[in-house]
Parts: sequence; structure tokens; C-alpha cells
Amino acid sequence: MRVLLKISGEALSGENEHGIDPKFLKELAFSLKEIHDQDIELAIVLWGGNIFRGMAAAANGMDRTAADYMWMIATIMNGVAFQDALESAGMDTRLMSALQLPEVAEHYIKRKASRHLEKGRIVICVAGSGNPFFTTDSAAVLRALEMNCDMCIKATKVDGVYDSDPEMNPDAQMIEHASYSDVIHKEIRVMDHTAITLAKEGNMPIKVVNLYKKGAILRAIKWEKEGTTID
Repeated sequence: MRVLLKISGEALSGENEHGIDPKFLKELAFSLKEIHDQDIELAIVLWGGNIFRGMAAAANGMDRTAADYMWMIATIMNGVAFQDALESAGMDTRLMSALQLPEVAEHYIKRKASRHLEKGRIVICVAGSGNPFFTTDSAAVLRALEMNCDMCIKATKVDGVYDSDPEMNPDAQMIEHASYSDVIHKEIRVMDHTAITLAKEGNMPIKVVNLYKKGAILRAIKWEKEGTTID
């Protein structure tokens, strides 16, 4: 089975407001090793919110294209840290970037990425799709389709998708299942419309789970009851 895991940058900050939490990164690496050891091929897409949002005040009023490239660079920084954590846990990895940075990462090529997965390597995709105006959600679905993944999992700080913000509304109800059309027409906040439309056209199922919940990712991969399913 082949799975694309999209991890939010904020999740990598652990209990910190910004930056990277090395302790949590190490714990996450070992939990992914348990999954990978079950013959599950893993590709990972990282966001850079933990780094870029720390510079948000300075970026206020910045040109959108310039801001998006800063965000892409932030994902590369996360990728370097995540690769180190995974390899320290004993896994073979390849860091692949949509922006060319040969001293740090391989340039992302679909065929090479798929070959790495076939050889049992974890592929870490950074710099989004390499294009401004496209989110990491869209990049995650794009990579999942390109690499013929069986599902795309979005790992966040909450248990799934809710009908309202659970941090603001204690009565918010989690949505266990929704169709692509429900997400688009009811404006359910899970991924941007471009990502959902791409997933719908490619028939790519999406799972939204809590990155901090023990065993949540593996249960989602096994299609057990966990988080929110979009299909």
C-alpha cells in the first residue's frame, strides 16, 4: 500500500509556538517507522507554517509571489530537519524539492519518486508544487495522484473536520464522512477547493486525522474508524 501523508508545519512545532520541536520530531519519526515496517510505502508533504508564520508580521503587505516563495523555502527547512529525524530512526529517505536546490535535495521527478518508494525509501516532498498561488494541500493531492498513492492523509492538531471551530465552540461536532461535493458546496474547511476538486477528479480518498493521537495514522491507513473521510 502506498500513502501520501501531509503534515502541517504547526504540528512540527510541538508544544512551541513556532519553530521545530526536536523531541516531538523524534517521536513522530519512530511512529512512522512502525507504519513503514508494515510494508506501507510512505511519501510525505510538509508545510512551512511553523517557520513562515513566525515571520508573518514582517511579511505583512508583501507581494504574494514573494511570500509564497518564502513559504516554499520554509518547507525545505522543515524537510531537512524531518529527514534527519527519520534517518536517525533507521529509515532510508529521499528529500525531493519542487525548487532546484541540488546541495540539499533531489529535484522532484515523478518517476524517480515512485522508484524510491518501490525501493522502500520514504520520500519527503518539499517546496509545494514549486508554483506560487498553490497551497500545500493542492501539492499533497497532486503528489498523491502522480505517485499513484492509495490515499492522502492530512495530519493536523485536531481529530478530524468539525462543523465549526472546536477551539471556539465547545459544542462543535466532528464530521466523520463527507463527499467531495459536500466539502465544496457546504464550504467545509478541510482543504482548499483546488485540492478537493483535484482529489475528486482523480478519485483520491482523503483522511483527516490527529497527528498527536497514538495510532491514528495507522488506523486511517487500515480504513478503521478514525478522523474524517472525504471521498
